[in-house]
Parts: sequence; C-alpha cells; structure tokens
Amino acid sequence: MATTPKKKARATKKKPSFWPFIKWFWILFGAGILAVFLTFLLAAWGVFGEMPTFERLENPQTNLATEIISSDGKTLGKIYLEENRTDVPYSELPESLVNALVATEDARYYDHSGIDARGTLRAIVFLGTRGGASTISQQLARQLFVGVRSSNVAEAIIQKIKEWVIATRLERNYTKEEIMAMYLNIYDFGYNADGIRSAARIYFGKEPRDLNTEESAVLVGMLKNSSLYNPMRREELVRDRRNTVLAQMAKYGYITDKTRDSLSALSMDINFNPETHSQGPAPYFRMYLRGWLRDWIEKNPKPALEGERDKWNMYLDGLKIYTTIDSRMQKNAEIAVREHMANLQKEFFHQSTPQRNPTTPFLDLERSEINSIMERAMKNSQRWRAMDRQGISEKEIRESFEQETEMTVFDWNHAPTYEKDTVMTPMDSIRYYKTFLRAAMMSMEPQTGHVKAWVGGVNYRHFQYDNVIQGARQAGSTFKPFVYAAAIDQLRRSPCDTKPDTQYCIEAGKHGNMEAWCPKNSDGKYSGRSFTLKAALANSVNTVTAQLIDEVGPRPVVTMAKNLGLTGDIPEVPSIALGTHDFNVYEMVGAYGTFANQGVYVKPVMVTRIEDRNGTVLYEYTPETRDVLSKDVAYAMVDLLKGVTEGGSGVRLRGNFQKNTTVYKEIITGYPYEFTNPIAGKTGTTQNNSDGWFMGMVPNLVTGVWVGGEERSIHFNSITYGQGASMALPIWALYMRQNYEDPELDVSKEDFEKPEELSIRIDCSQTEEELEEPDELEDDLDDIDF
Repeated sequence: MATTPKKKARATKKKPSFWPFIKWFWILFGAGILAVFLTFLLAAWGVFGEMPTFERLENPQTNLATEIISSDGKTLGKIYLEENRTDVPYSELPESLVNALVATEDARYYDHSGIDARGTLRAIVFLGTRGGASTISQQLARQLFVGVRSSNVAEAIIQKIKEWVIATRLERNYTKEEIMAMYLNIYDFGYNADGIRSAARIYFGKEPRDLNTEESAVLVGMLKNSSLYNPMRREELVRDRRNTVLAQMAKYGYITDKTRDSLSALSMDINFNPETHSQGPAPYFRMYLRGWLRDWIEKNPKPALEGERDKWNMYLDGLKIYTTIDSRMQKNAEIAVREHMANLQKEFFHQSTPQRNPTTPFLDLERSEINSIMERAMKNSQRWRAMDRQGISEKEIRESFEQETEMTVFDWNHAPTYEKDTVMTPMDSIRYYKTFLRAAMMSMEPQTGHVKAWVGGVNYRHFQYDNVIQGARQAGSTFKPFVYAAAIDQLRRSPCDTKPDTQYCIEAGKHGNMEAWCPKNSDGKYSGRSFTLKAALANSVNTVTAQLIDEVGPRPVVTMAKNLGLTGDIPEVPSIALGTHDFNVYEMVGAYGTFANQGVYVKPVMVTRIEDRNGTVLYEYTPETRDVLSKDVAYAMVDLLKGVTEGGSGVRLRGNFQKNTTVYKEIITGYPYEFTNPIAGKTGTTQNNSDGWFMGMVPNLVTGVWVGGEERSIHFNSITYGQGASMALPIWALYMRQNYEDPELDVSKEDFEKPEELSIRIDCSQTEEELEEPDELEDDLDDIDF
C-alpha cells in the first residue's frame, strides 16, 4: 500500500536528527580540552605569573636551621631566625604517619600523577562541600612556589591552575615518597615547629620515627590548619580532629575499627617541649657555638652558584654541626649544677639577711663602693641601653629604674621553670639578681680533648654570662700544681721531698718583688711540721708552695702554665703561686688534662665536623697537641693530686671522714659520696672565699668546677661554706655519681696508667706523714649557726 505524502511528513517528524547536537558536543568538548591544554601551556610559559624553573624544581630553596648534634647522635638544639626546620628523609617517617596522611589528605595519592580527576570533578559539582580536591602534590606546590590562596576569585583560579601545573612537574621529578617527605618537612605546625621533625620534638618530645599512631593522627590533623587546630589552646578541638583522622585510617583499612575506637577514647598526651635559644640542653654551649660558627663562616666562603649567597648562613643553610658534647653527660652536669646550687643558695640567703648583713649581698664594702657597683650595673643593663637608643634623657632613664614594674624573675623555689611573677623596681631587680651565686663546669676527655659537658651558669634565660669561657676568676690553690710541676720538671723534685711548714719570706727585689712576700696558711698558723710535697699539696700548705716558687723561680712557672694552655699576661712574680691571677674554667680543664694524658697537652675541642644540607663535609677538626711534660713528671703530678682525695682537702669524696656526718649532709649536697676508685684532684679557695674551685680527674675524664658571686664582694663569710670543697666539689661528685650509674658512658674507675720505667720516687711510705683533713674544716664547724 502506497504511503501518502502526509504520512511521510509525520514519519519524518517522529525521527529528528541528533547530528547537530552531537557535532556541537564534540566541538565544545574539543574546545574544552584545547582550552585546558592551552591554559596549562600558557601557565607553563609563565603567562599567568612566574613559574619555577627546572633547576628550582630540582633544588627547591627552603630555609633550614643549623642543627647542633651531640657525639651520641642527639640534637642539642638549632640555630635559626624564623624557621626551625630540619629535613627528615622518608625512611625516618613512621608507617602510621604516612598512612594517616594518605587516608586524610589524599586517598588516591598512589593512583594519580599530581591531579586527582575524581576529586576535582566532585569539588566542582558540589562546590567543595564534600571535600576539596587538592592532592598532596598540589599542597606541596602551594607551599613551595604558589603561596597563600588569594581572596580574589580570578587570582585564586590562576593560583589553582599554577598548582596543577607545578604538581604534575613535581610528580615527574620526584618519587611519591620524596614528595610526601618534602610536604611534611615544609609545613609550619606552630610554636617554631617548622616541619615534621620539629613538630614531633616540640609536641611529643621524640623523633618522628618514634611517633605512635595517635600522635601521628594529631600532627596530620594539624595539617588542615595548625593555627586553628592548636593542641596548646584548643585541646578538645584537636582531639576531635585526631579522631577524624583515625576514622579515615579505619575507613581505608589502615587500622581496624577496634583500634580506631580504642585510640579515639584516649586523652590527649601532649609533651610540650618548646625549642628556643634560651631553653633546651647545653644553652651556654650553643651560644658559644654561635660565635665559633660565625668566625668559621668568615674564614670559609661558600662555593656559590649563580643567584646564591657567597657566604654560609647559619640561620638558613641547614648546616649540621657535629659536636663533642655527650647529651647524657651534659644532662648529668646540668642536674648536678642545679641540685647543688639550689641547696647552696638557701644557705647563702640564710647568711645574707639584712639582720646578719646590712649591706647584703655585698660584704666588706663601703657604701660608696656599693653605689659604684650598682651604678655600673644599671648602665650596663639592657633596659638602660634600649632607652638610651630611643633618645630618652638620662634623667628619665634614672627615674624609670626607681618605678615599680611587673616582671618575671628567677627563683630556685619555683621549679621546673624557676621563675616567678613579681613587682619591683628595676634597681631592686639588679640587686636581687646579684644575690644569686654563679657556677661554671666543663668536662673533657684528656686523650682527645673532646669536651663532653659545658655548663656556663645556673640558668641561661636569666644569667646569660658564660662563666666557662667568658669569665675569668682567681684560681686559688688550683694553680699550685703548676708550681709543683715546674719544680719536679726543672729541679727533679720528688713528691716525697720534704719542706717545713714555717713562715717563709721572699725578700724585696727578688723575683720582681717590690716588697717582701711572706704568705700565710689559710688558718694563719704555722705547724712547724715537715711535709712531703704530696702532703703539702693535699693540705694546701701555702708556705711550702712559696718555698718551691722561690727555688724554681716565677718565670719557669709562667712558661709551664702557658705551655699547659693558660693564656693572658701572667705576671712573673712569686704571688702567682697561690693563684692570684685570673683564669677561666675552659683553660684550667685543658691544663689539668695534660697531667691525665701523660704530659701531652690537647687543646679542648668542641666541633668535630660540619656538613651542608646535602651531607657534604665542609670542615673536619685537626687536633692541636704538644708535648709539655715527660711521662714520669706527668705521673708524679697525678700521684700528687691523688693525695688530695686520699687524705687532703678532697677527702670528703671518700665518705665519712667527719664525725658529725649529719652536719655535712646538710652542708654538702648529696654527701656522703663514698667513691672508692682512684681520683686525682685539687680544691681551690681565694681570698675572702670569693671563689671556690674543684678540678677532678679520672683516667679518661677531667672536669673543672667554679662557684662564686658575680662580684668578688659577694661571698660566704666563713671558709666552711666558702671553700672549694664546699662550693664546687659537690657538683663534681654529683656529676660523676650519675656518670657511673650509666655504664654506657664508660667513665673509668681504673687507676691512671703508670710509666714502665718511673724515675721519680713516688712511694713515700717511709717518710710521708699521715694526711689529714685541714684543721680549719673542723674549727669552722663550731661557728656554724644551724
């Protein structure tokens, strides 16, 4: 049956052509693809703004702090201005941290090449309400090259395009593992926690590799916004965010639901350890190291590439400084100083009340002398200098020092910060700080010169003067061994030679004396007895030392001291024999180390190696040594110094030498010590008890301790507390006791090595008189007000 034209028209209407729609679809689709391609191409060409070059992608310039590393591989601290960052390789990231990051930030991380198409489409369709689309690679691109997202929509779109381009480039240049490590290393977690390593140390007190699952979840949760998710300010919010991360880990099978539930129930366990220049281990040493590094940088120019700095920058270049400090021994030293000085300060305050001492903390000074000290301290203060720089008149500055001000000051009674808030005038605060006794301690391995511990004061935040190397004080009797060494070396004296304890004078005109020099013993008495040199040094008999320097002469003694590493202009006069000249702890430890090292002086060493951020060695130390004494003389000196701890002023190291042990337990921190191993040492006390010293040695460790006031007029009134055996020796004893409790430190308990053929007589058993604790110790006990 034929079809009519009318029916054909109806049939045509029922089958419309889709070709125009299909054609336009492919045109638009192709145009979109082309637009995307052109957009990427234009972005790559820098049309939308500068893009990183291939070289910058290969070597992104991130600012890295200089890291100070102990001899046992621990980080002592960092040197930085703004960014406390130290890179960590992927191999040191715990699996829990990696899994938490992927589950929370980029679930398809291992499946894309920098851009997550599914995530991007989801973000476009739902306008970001169901999650963003930034991959880890894009977030790294933003951190390294793009910067903070603009609030301008057009600029934000351009930034996003640049992120996409850079992310794909990063994926071509780096492995997934490297990108992940770079991202975690670049992120700012707040509180100077720049990068994952600083964050792990500051928030949890551990290295990244030691983080557990819930700790990893906290840090990954902070990646969303470290200012908002701040565990120190918003603990509950951070806990909720941590649990969200744990839920994501369970969702993607990294942990079980049971593990998620148990970990989510845990409370936050933040172990906050802020890293600042005034806190952390070895702050005095770290500040010394800054100066040392600054000098090294001046003498060692950087092999600069085009566009780079021609000098190393200790704040930005990520140097690694390998030091000789042992973190465990450093901790022991700081604890010993803190424990004894807190105890000693109580007694000093007790003796320095206005009722007992109206001019406290000064003794034996006229009012005019005190005013002069306070005036000098005021003008040297930071407050004065800051106001002076602002152009404030001297009259206004002086008035400000008499106005009460809120301030935070040091106080031994407020552990663990040792700070209290108070109100006082700046002038009163100067006097307040002068009432605190100061301390210094350095410990060195004599065979290598490696410095193992360095404590320059009682609290760096409040007392920044480093008494190890900046401060020099009268050495007292700790200088006497250098006189004995010169006599044994030059005159072949023996520790068994005898000298009478009688008044001895060196006449005017001899050895450079302007007038006769007739030194007295510390108690002002002369026993009339004959002392072996060993007994005389052990009991610190001044008259015997005077006879020795008269025989050998001051010049050989000064030469000996300089060969042992003591510097400065040491006068060639007899009075130096009793330690009237000033020396610092650093030099004294180096000098004593010569005795323990069989007569070879080794200059103290603090830095063994410097590396750049890539591990290239920039510096390696070369030991500075010289032969000063023969093995015979050095061993004779060690034998002399052993006598100090066997029956002289250092005998309290051995145990209950005193009948009234209860008294000594109160006076001497940690007493009794009851060491039984061979120890060589020397106490030192200066005039008016202004300085207390103890130099102590075992075969592989030499340690020097000094304690005193900031001013020489700040001191104890009696030798009971003011002598080196009371002020300094306890720090050595506490330190060594802790060292011996850790067998890994391998601090020797053996005897000192004896030369095979010893030509100097040291066995004085036939002639040596019984060594005793100096009489003044017992006499002064009667004067103590308990």
